[in-house]
Order: sequence, then C-alpha cells, then structure tokens
Amino acid sequence: MTISVNIRKTLGALTIDAWFECGGGVTALFGKSGAGKTSIVQMLAGLMTPDNGRIAIDGTPVYDSATGLNVAPERRHVGYVFQDARLFPHMNVRRNLDYGARRNRDRAGSATGPGFDDVVDVLAIAPLLDRQPHLLSGGEKQRVALGRALLSAPRLLLMDEPLAALDTERKWEVLPFIDRIQRDFGTPIVYVSHSIEEILQIADTMVLIAGGGVSAAGPVEEVLNRPDLLRAAGDGNAGSVIPVQATGLDPAYGIATLSFAGGEFRVTAPDLAVGERLRIRVRARDVSLATERPQHVSVLNVFEGTVAGVSSAHGPQVDVSVDVGGTMIWSQITRKSLDDLSLQPGAKVFAMVKAVAIDRPAGPP
Repeated sequence: MTISVNIRKTLGALTIDAWFECGGGVTALFGKSGAGKTSIVQMLAGLMTPDNGRIAIDGTPVYDSATGLNVAPERRHVGYVFQDARLFPHMNVRRNLDYGARRNRDRAGSATGPGFDDVVDVLAIAPLLDRQPHLLSGGEKQRVALGRALLSAPRLLLMDEPLAALDTERKWEVLPFIDRIQRDFGTPIVYVSHSIEEILQIADTMVLIAGGGVSAAGPVEEVLNRPDLLRAAGDGNAGSVIPVQATGLDPAYGIATLSFAGGEFRVTAPDLAVGERLRIRVRARDVSLATERPQHVSVLNVFEGTVAGVSSAHGPQVDVSVDVGGTMIWSQITRKSLDDLSLQPGAKVFAMVKAVAIDRPAGPP
C-alpha cells in the first residue's frame, strides 16, 4: 500500500502545499495547531477539495486536477475517525458497529475485510455491545468508533486527533488498541497528532507539517532526532528517540534497565517486562554534558561519547549532538557552557541523563 499526496489549497492566510508518500503501517502527521494537518486528511478523505494536485491510494488516483478526477468520499473506501466519536446516540454499540458493516456490504455486495467478532475481540468491546453511547467513557466511545470504521473495510484509515478530547489515563488506554488493529488487520493508518508521546507509541513514519507544507518525512526516529526540524514545526521539546530493549528489572526500586547500541539506560518503569522492545525519548534540555566523568552524583545514566556536531544557530542556546556507541544523543546547553567547556566536534564528553527525566517508555519500535 502506498499513499501519494501532492496537493495545494489556499485557506485564507494559510496555503497548503504538501507533497509526501507513505506506505503501510501508521503514518503520523505532526505539527502545531493550525499547521494544516486536518485539512490534509480531509482532502485525503474527499471532504475537502484541493485547488490542484493529485492524490492516489495504492496506485489508484482518487483526485487529479489535471484530468478533472474527484472521487466521491463514499467511493474512496476510506475510514475516518474524528476527535469526537460521533456515534449515533439512538443506537446501542452493536447497532453502531453494524452500521459500518452494512456500509461495507452495500458497497461490496458481500462482507469483506475484518469480521464483526474479530473487531469486537481486538478492541475488547464485547461487554459494551448492549450499551447506549451516553453510558460509555470517552475511551470506550473512541474504541467503538474505531470498530465502526474498521467494519466498513477501509483500504485506508484516517484518524484526526482521535485522543485530543481524552484525559491522559484514557489516552494510554486507547493507544495500544490503535497499535493492535494495525498489526492484526494490516489497515494502513494516517494519524494526525500534535503529541509526540502518541506518535512514539504507534507510528512507523512521520510527516512533519509546518505552515501548510512538509518540512520532513521519514521514519519516526529519523525525523524526531532532528531538533531543528521540530523547532521549525513549533515544538520546543526536541530530543533523541532511541530504540531499546528491557534487559533487567529492579523491583525494589522500580527501575528498569534498557539496553541500546551505546549502553544501558536505567529508568523508572516498573511495569515493563524483560525482553520488551520499545522506544524512549530523551529531551535535549534534560541532557547535561561534562568533560570529565562525574563522581558521586545522583544521575543514574552517564554515557561516554564524542561530540558529533554543534548547531550554528544564533542565540543563547545551542544543540550539541553526542555520538554514544553509534547512537546520537542530543543536548541543549547554553552558548556560555559551550565556550566554557571548549566543546567542538571530536571532543570527548560525558552525557548525563536523570532516570526520572526520560519520557514515559513507549513502543514497540
């Protein structure tokens, strides 16, 4: 499956001028509010028409201004999950789900795609089937909305900030289900979010949207490991995304050991299982640098490395990339510290990261 997007549309002061391609798995559109993410997925769905350009799903064009092609939304075989679940309030959960299945049967003439029981099982919504929507929590509503979209047998599933209205606990309840439906059913997903934590949990590919255009596109780790790109998209929490594997647990202190190419992190994550693979994110502002190995400090993570590069941006802060056994760890320090330590490419340094500063582990990678 390949989704090809090359579109342009003027929306008041904002001009959408986006070009990218993505394959299967989960592709995240990331950027600050007003960057144009929702407009792009609405054009993918056919709910908004570009001024010009082309959109193709798995090689089949659904919009092409050069030929006048503009396939109707209901004929694009695309599922859409909104910020709010938009369940039918007069139908119970079973009937809401069956609505998606009926759309599939009406379109295809017979049932295709995931089966009703399979979807119910994967989303763990069997206990909810006889409930009315007003009796569901926000997370339960979104799981039902996911199920309804899946039962329409979409060749592409669009999710527009589906967790934005949920509190943190409900978000972490729903995210694993999004990951599971992609793995179990293989439906490609385009996922709109301004939350890096959500993207770390589920995405394979990331498209960085800024000012209506695409600043970068590629594997999640590759894009997120570019502080300059994140700041261009309006996110100040630049850092390093590192694939790791849990190799040890210390239940007495609630500390997990996470191995990566450059060594081992120790983090506060008592709920991990040995052998589990995941991603962690280390924010650049939480990484301190020293030119000598520190002694008698509370920091659990100290890595010897080599300065690989220093940002050339003007201002009081600089980004320093440190090569730790082939893994890049970014540090944001003051320009004064850079000068005081005489840091330059090739210099030996020690990168220090507090265990409690590492963002909640998310995965799998």
